[in-house]
Amino acid sequence: MKNFLKMTLAVVCGLLLTIFLVFMVMGSIISAIGSAESNTTLPKSGVLEIDMSSFILGEQNAEVSPVAAIQGGSAPTIGIRQAVAAVRAATEDPAIKYIYLKTDGMASSGLALLEEFRVALEDCSKAGKAVISYIESPSTASYYMSSAADKIYMTSHLGATSMMTGVGSQLIFLKDLLDKLGVNVQLIRHGKYKSAGEMYIRNSSSPENMQQNQEMIDGIWNNMATAMARGRELSVEDINAAIEDLKLNSPQDFKDNGFVDELMTAEQLKQKLADLAVVEKFKDVKMVSLSDYIAAKVKDNLKPKQKIAVIFAEGNIVDGNGSADVAGDRFASIIAKVRADSTIKAVVLRVNSPGGAVLAAEKIKAELDLLRKDKPVIASYGDYAASGGYWISTNCDRVYSDASTLTGSIGVFSMIPDFSGTIRDIAHVNITTVGSSSHSGMLGLMRPLDAAETAYMQQSVEDIYERFVSIVSEGRKLEPDYVDSIAQGRVWVGSDAIKIGLVDEIGTLEDAIHCAAYMADGSSDSLDSWRVEEFPKPQTTMEMLMEMMGSSSPEVKLFKGTPFESTAKYLWDLNRSWEKKNGSYMFASLPYVMDIR
Repeated sequence: MKNFLKMTLAVVCGLLLTIFLVFMVMGSIISAIGSAESNTTLPKSGVLEIDMSSFILGEQNAEVSPVAAIQGGSAPTIGIRQAVAAVRAATEDPAIKYIYLKTDGMASSGLALLEEFRVALEDCSKAGKAVISYIESPSTASYYMSSAADKIYMTSHLGATSMMTGVGSQLIFLKDLLDKLGVNVQLIRHGKYKSAGEMYIRNSSSPENMQQNQEMIDGIWNNMATAMARGRELSVEDINAAIEDLKLNSPQDFKDNGFVDELMTAEQLKQKLADLAVVEKFKDVKMVSLSDYIAAKVKDNLKPKQKIAVIFAEGNIVDGNGSADVAGDRFASIIAKVRADSTIKAVVLRVNSPGGAVLAAEKIKAELDLLRKDKPVIASYGDYAASGGYWISTNCDRVYSDASTLTGSIGVFSMIPDFSGTIRDIAHVNITTVGSSSHSGMLGLMRPLDAAETAYMQQSVEDIYERFVSIVSEGRKLEPDYVDSIAQGRVWVGSDAIKIGLVDEIGTLEDAIHCAAYMADGSSDSLDSWRVEEFPKPQTTMEMLMEMMGSSSPEVKLFKGTPFESTAKYLWDLNRSWEKKNGSYMFASLPYVMDIR
């Protein structure tokens, strides 16, 4: 059996190595393309085309990762700061006649990012630069974006599919399946709303979890419906009635209910776009893609010596020094370097994290507390700033949240599975544990915890929860009893979080950067005299490949001295990190990730 596994791993590693080498070549090509884009020449007069199916809206610019390329994903990620800056530049650019927004088939993205981009489009329209949108088969998210436009045109053809059904989520419960497999998941937590892990111990939702999910969905939908109603000069009641009564079926339904302005064929649309660009034929319309416009127009001001640092804490909070997610040791080091840089006068901590390991969050928070003694630190929340994501940022000098950010979730849990039933009753394997104490095997996953061990784990959870409440109380200047009343693991949307004191303002990353500029010199929030620098730097494709091939885990000796050694180490490290995450570690984490489609 061991020889078979060794041979299988060798084949897999060999295939992966070949694939990686191919992508190394591709990385060089991508880099060359990126260099060419920096010299993009724009037409003297044109239209900024924002086709949201051609890119992913993300926190930072990012090249296509090797894993995404293998899986068939090839759309580049455009950072929200750069995307917003492009719209701002186009608003003031006389060479851009108008913005042409296409939202059909848009890549899945978090709602907070869409919200910030939509604000920029709305501001563009208010400033007098027209935003025109065309839709064929709108989803809830794509129409939400299109509703920022001055005019929405829709195909006149039947067969266009409407997917506007509002916002919803599905909760999955695995207890019945795990019972059949003999798996006993032992969940130890504080917080009646702390639903992380609930899917493993129940076959239906708890009343508290159902309540918070319903209120969360209602809050998100109300924010979206309000924005759509504002854009179309309809009432929220009009929007709700159209969705609830299934009024939006055919293109004519969209027009009759005031959701679009005109219906037209593709040829009619071309002529409309030509007319708006004040040219005779569509072929004379010079379309400029968002990525090309960013390459030509969005340049960081490198002249000023004084800087504002934007630290992007995106992903799960994990232990260690890895490059993936928000690794505690790595981010503590980044924050320490920012603190030591005398040219950095203020910091924006951009949080887009559902939380994770408590120890890692504590390390990051400790460095942020030191940083705040030297420089103002402003928090900006993206899609998530929950559990550990809220833990690290609650002490910031000012906290900005998007209206639909999921935040709070002030609670703690530990989850330890017991596979003894699976091993004994299904695999028919018997295991005997020999230890120096009666508790030596409590974390071996081969038996259930006894009463004393459960109490031991519960005490750890209680201590961490008390710590969580205390840092929120201190950071937000709230009474501990009040924090406890709004905590208990409950998730809040940003528009509700501001009402209960968890955040200071509803605003974007751009707003937070301006606030940092003001707090740094106390006179103006203008960025003319500031250089904005991002941390950590996004990895290039080549860097991603080199890291994947150069992982250094000492445990793998099977391929030592062979061409497959580095790849085998990488795979082994992945397995080790998974094992650590699912052991006895304490987590402050949101139980789900939500995409709006």
